[in-house]
Amino acid sequence: MTATTQTRGDVAVITLDNPPVNGLGYETRVGIVTGLEQALNDAAVKAIVITGAGKAFSGGADIREFGSPKAIAEPNLLSVILALEASSKPIVAAIHSVAMGGGLELALGCHYRVTAPGAQIALPEVKIGLIPGAGGTQRLPRVLGLENALNMIVSGEPVPSEMLAKAPGQKLFDKVIEGDLLDGAVAFAREVADKRPLPLVRNLKVEHPNAQAYLQFARNTVGAMARNYPAPPKCVDAVAASTTMKFDEGMKFERENFIALMMTPECKALRHAFMAERATTKIPDVPADTPVRSVAKLGVIGAGTMGGGIAMNFLNAGIPVVILEMKQEALDRGIATIRKNYEAQVKKGKLKQDKYEQRMALLSTTLNYADLKDCDMVIEAVFEDMAVKEQVFKTLDEVMKPGAILATNTSTLDVDKIAAFTKRPQDVIGTHFFSPANVMKLLEVVRGAKTAKDVLATVMAIGKKIRKTCVVSGVCDGFIGNRMIEQYSRQAGFLLEEGCTPAQVDKAVEKFGFAMGPFRMGDLAGNDVGWYIRKRRYVEKPHLRYSKTADLLCELGRFGQKTGAGWYDYVPGKRDAIPSKLVEEMIAKHRAELGITPRKISDEEIVQRPVFALVNEGRASSRKASRCVRPTSTWSTSPATASRCSAAGR
Repeated sequence: MTATTQTRGDVAVITLDNPPVNGLGYETRVGIVTGLEQALNDAAVKAIVITGAGKAFSGGADIREFGSPKAIAEPNLLSVILALEASSKPIVAAIHSVAMGGGLELALGCHYRVTAPGAQIALPEVKIGLIPGAGGTQRLPRVLGLENALNMIVSGEPVPSEMLAKAPGQKLFDKVIEGDLLDGAVAFAREVADKRPLPLVRNLKVEHPNAQAYLQFARNTVGAMARNYPAPPKCVDAVAASTTMKFDEGMKFERENFIALMMTPECKALRHAFMAERATTKIPDVPADTPVRSVAKLGVIGAGTMGGGIAMNFLNAGIPVVILEMKQEALDRGIATIRKNYEAQVKKGKLKQDKYEQRMALLSTTLNYADLKDCDMVIEAVFEDMAVKEQVFKTLDEVMKPGAILATNTSTLDVDKIAAFTKRPQDVIGTHFFSPANVMKLLEVVRGAKTAKDVLATVMAIGKKIRKTCVVSGVCDGFIGNRMIEQYSRQAGFLLEEGCTPAQVDKAVEKFGFAMGPFRMGDLAGNDVGWYIRKRRYVEKPHLRYSKTADLLCELGRFGQKTGAGWYDYVPGKRDAIPSKLVEEMIAKHRAELGITPRKISDEEIVQRPVFALVNEGRASSRKASRCVRPTSTWSTSPATASRCSAAGR
C-alpha cells in the first residue's frame, strides 16, 4: 500500500506515501480506506489526522490512470471522500507543501483542515482540459466564497495557504500551524475529538450578495478568454450549480461534465502534452542525483534581441549577468531594450518598481572578453554563422575558467563542430532559446557527442530555475523545433502561391488554436533568420523546393517587426499586424510568373497542411517512427495538388 497508519496515543495518523507528490492512485486510495477502517475499529482512537510524506500533502489524482480500469476501481476518489465524511470520528487534514486537484478535494472531505505556511493550494484540472471531478466545484465555493473559488478553478493557478487563510469569511483552514505541522495537527485533533456534530463542507451555503449577476459577468469574461477550450466555461457552469442546486445534485452535474470533457480531443491533447512535458525531465543515462555545477554568475555574448531576452531570464531568477558586445552603441541599445521591457511590465502592474531596480542592479556590461573569466556559464547569442561562432568559442576557450559551461544559442548549426573549436568539448552544450527569449517557455538543450553528463544535468536544472520547459535534443540540423517548423512554414508558403493571403492563413491557424499564425510568427522572429537558413538549404538540399515568396519579401528588406515591415505593415511603437497591399501584390505577381491560377482554399485545408507537416516531421525524426501520418483531407487527394507536391518534392 502507498498509505500507512500509525497511532500517536489516541490519534491515528494516516500518511500518504506515494512519491513524488503522493498521487491518489488506486493503491493509495486503498491505503486510506484501510487506515480509516483500522482507526474506526480501534476504541482507543478518538480522532484521525491525514497528511502526506515527503514534499507534498497530495498532488491529486494519478493522471496515468485516466481511461484505465484503475481510475474507477473501488474505492475511487469519490468513494474515499464519502468515507471520510461518514466517519464517526473527526478527521483533520494536515496540509503542507502541495495540495492540488484531488488532493485538495480529499482535504475538503475532511471535517477540519490545518495547514503549514507556504503550502501551494490549487484545483488545476482546467489546465488539462477538465473541471474538478471529486467535488471541487461544489465544496470550494462553500469554504472560500463564490468569487475566490471561481477564480482559482478557472485559472488553475496555485495560491499560498497563508493568503487563503486571511481571506474574509474563509472556512477552508481551521488553523495555520507554525513549527512542526504533524505535532500541531495531532494536538488540534485532540482539541476537537469530542466536538459534535462533526462539521461537513457539504452542509455550508455559498455566500454571495448577487450570485447570478456575478456568474453572468464571469461567463462573459471566461468565454472571451477561453477561445476554443471547452473546459473554462464548464468550470463556471459547475460552480454556478453550487449556488442553485442541492449538494448531491451539484455533485452529479459536476461529474457529468467531468466525464464529458474527458472524452474531448482538447482534453486528450492537453493530457498528452502534460505527460510529455513530464517525460522531458527524465534522461535515461543521466540519473536524477547527478551532481550539478554551480551557476552563480552568467555571461551573455550579444546584446541584441535574443541576447537581451536571454539575460532577462537569469536576472528574473536573481542570477547576476554580464553582457558582452563588440561596440558600445550596440551595448547601449541592448540595455535600453531590457529597460524598456521591464518598464512596460512595471507600467502594467506586472512588476514592482523595487523588483525592477533589483534586477537591473544584477546586470553589468563589458566590451572585453576578459571580464567574463569569473562567470560559471556563458551563452553566446551572436549571428547564426559558423565562422562567427568559431571566433567566439576559440576566444572563450582561452579566457573562461576551468569547469565553466560554454553554451551556444544556435538554432540550426552543428554543436559538435562548435565544441571542436575548443579544447574542452565536454563543457560545450547547446541552449536554444526561442524568440522572444524572455517570454517563450521552450528551451532546447542540445547534447553534443562529448557533452559531460553533469553539464547536461546542470543546464536542465538551471533551465527549470529560469522557468523554462527544457527538452533535450541530439545534434541534427534544426534540432527539434526549427526542424519541424521548417516543414510547417514550407506548406504555409505554398498556400500563398496557390491563392491565400498571409492574413487568411494566420487567421485560420489561430482560430484552430495556435497563439500566432506562421506569418505573424515570422515577422516576430525575424524573416531574415529563415532566409539565411534557406540559402544553406538551396546548396545542401537542392531537391527540396521552397516557395520563393519569403525570399522576395526579404529582398525588399521586410524582415518583420524589427524593421517595421514584414508580411504585414507595422505602426511604430505597436505590434498590430496590418495586412500589406504591397505584399499581396508581390505574391500575386510571383503567382502569375509561376503560371498558377489562384483557387479558393478552405480553412480546413489551410490548417491541415502545415499541421500535418509538423506531425510528419516530428514522427519521421523520432527513432521509434515506423511510418508517417498521412493526411486524409480532400487537398491530399486533389490530382492537381498532388501533382504539384510530387514535382516540387513536398
